[in-house]
Amino acid sequence: MKGIVKGEQERLSWRYDDELLYIEAWGRDSLRVRSTHLEKMPEKDWALEPQGEVKPIIKISEDSASITNGKICARINTYGYITFYNEKNEEILKERWETREVPVDMMATENYARVLKEWGGTVPKAVMTFESNKNEKIYGMGQYQMEYLDLKGCELELCHKNSQTSIPFYISNKGYGFLWNNPAVGTVNFAKNLTRWTAEASCIIDYWITAGETPAESLENYTAVSGRPGEFPKWASGFWQSKLRYHNQEEVLETAREYKRRGLPLSVIVIDFFHWKHQGDWSFDPEYFPDPQAMVDELKEMGVELMVSVWPTVEPYSENYARLKQLGFLTRADRGVRTQYHCLGAQVFFDPTTQGAREFLYEKLKENYGKYGIRIFWLDEAEPEYQQFDYDIYRYQAGSAREIGGIYPLCYSQAIYDGMKKDGIEDPMNLTRSAWAGSQKFGTLLWSGDIYSSFRSFRMQIRAGLNAGMAGIAWWTSDIGGFWGGDPESEEFRELLVRWFQFGVFSPICRLHGHRRPSGTLPEVVDSGMFDFNTCGPNEVWSYGEKNYGILKELLMLRERMRPYVEETAAEASETGLPMLRTLFFNYPEDENCWETEDEIMLGRDLLAAPVTYPGMTSREVYLPKGDRWIDYYNGKVYEGGQTLMYPTPLEVIPFFIREGSGQYEKIRGQAEGGLCGWKN
Repeated sequence: MKGIVKGEQERLSWRYDDELLYIEAWGRDSLRVRSTHLEKMPEKDWALEPQGEVKPIIKISEDSASITNGKICARINTYGYITFYNEKNEEILKERWETREVPVDMMATENYARVLKEWGGTVPKAVMTFESNKNEKIYGMGQYQMEYLDLKGCELELCHKNSQTSIPFYISNKGYGFLWNNPAVGTVNFAKNLTRWTAEASCIIDYWITAGETPAESLENYTAVSGRPGEFPKWASGFWQSKLRYHNQEEVLETAREYKRRGLPLSVIVIDFFHWKHQGDWSFDPEYFPDPQAMVDELKEMGVELMVSVWPTVEPYSENYARLKQLGFLTRADRGVRTQYHCLGAQVFFDPTTQGAREFLYEKLKENYGKYGIRIFWLDEAEPEYQQFDYDIYRYQAGSAREIGGIYPLCYSQAIYDGMKKDGIEDPMNLTRSAWAGSQKFGTLLWSGDIYSSFRSFRMQIRAGLNAGMAGIAWWTSDIGGFWGGDPESEEFRELLVRWFQFGVFSPICRLHGHRRPSGTLPEVVDSGMFDFNTCGPNEVWSYGEKNYGILKELLMLRERMRPYVEETAAEASETGLPMLRTLFFNYPEDENCWETEDEIMLGRDLLAAPVTYPGMTSREVYLPKGDRWIDYYNGKVYEGGQTLMYPTPLEVIPFFIREGSGQYEKIRGQAEGGLCGWKN
């Protein structure tokens, strides 16, 4: 059962029977492991960018071999078992093998860590199993709709859905980061007794591991090999106004004018879906938007950028359908009819997995929007959102959805990013509803999808945003107030909106959006496969009563004063790959209490806020991290770190502290005499 081990310039290779295994240096303090039963190792890097020359230390003895790259070392015995160590020679991760180490007649179990086996399909199923670390905490993995920040004990789907984004990278409190470098549909189980990754269709096991003493170090190593966000555009740091939906050109302009009449800051306004004649036209319907150039020009005079929604759905009546089908730029169905989505018609999804298709899409957007000066696109339906998630049916030019489904949103964002960069736009940023490992390098601003308007959903978005950041997505936002539901006349919803807006002010992007009920109506549940998007109620900051308007206005002014700091934090993200929205432990990993605090946030290094996430909550505990002193935004009082406060939280207040010595208190406080809405603690 002993395999053959060889040392090459940058890797160890091991072969036994039909398995070929590589362990190689890939980036700083990092190793990549690949295993296949094919004759040659597939050469597809997926999320990993090619690296320059790395010179690991390789040692081979009679019974084992090791490869060391900076702070990480992998040891493999001649049976093929791999264990990873940090620079202190502490075990950080170990493959889980259960084999017959006793006489055969004792019938001991025999389970292998690495399995590539065909279970009724034409492509193998890949399974990788590791030992479970005791007391381990796990963070990252994209965004999932649940009230857990620590993912230990969770089972996660490795696929995209509306409000679920699978980015298979995590950070462990044991001092390492791990990427499952495989875009196939599957699952991961962070169970108590094991950690198991499964790819439903893959001819290779491929993972990457890095040793980092802090979460920030692990994430920096990861984004160094998967890509970092580009330059953060200055207009992005302000307030974004959106709703489902502005029906015509005059509604868009009148909303922007009203913001300016009221002296309210506005950076971006959004035209949502169905501003087109047919899905797949990717252009304005002239009946409702008769003069886009005049609209864009007037908005720019007001200092407002325009963002337009783009869907990857194409209906047969579209002017582009026949050409897209001829070129092979539409997603195919291996079985059944070629209808993958229903929304006011039957649609097929655009296939962005080839360069030709990506160039086609961008040229259409440039021709129909870009010529007016529009340079922000809302890449909706980016999962894509199949009517039925039967991944074995759908096929792209680059492969089946079961094998490569993870890369769809990445390719979708890449289409726009590459086109913009080619046209000389230095700071592309596009809002998208899904992402995969490495999406951050294509100007991706991820939002958490069409979530419900409830306090429970609000709590979930805080966890989703924090974990998305620890999966490499520095630019993130949510629909303030939630997407589905919300009656502007309801006092309960007005409270939720204010609390969510307070969180939005401290998010990387502050954006108001939602499908609001028309005033005075009750919700109707109709399972028609469609919904009425023409009856959206108002969703501007003055739509929620005079009391709330006063609070929201002050929050807008606070965000405006914070903009220079937001831009500084974004610049750090571009340089290092670190998230803008952070957990306490990300900034204070040595403070054990910070690892137990899941409902406070930090924007960058210096601003700490504690969102109020339950209705009627008039006070809440706030923990201040050790090692720094903290200034209360409202009254200037200074607190020593390492203590927990019971902080009053009337509706107009979100607990907000600024790290002493950062200089931000004086900058952000500005002219806000008396505190937010005049409240003082």
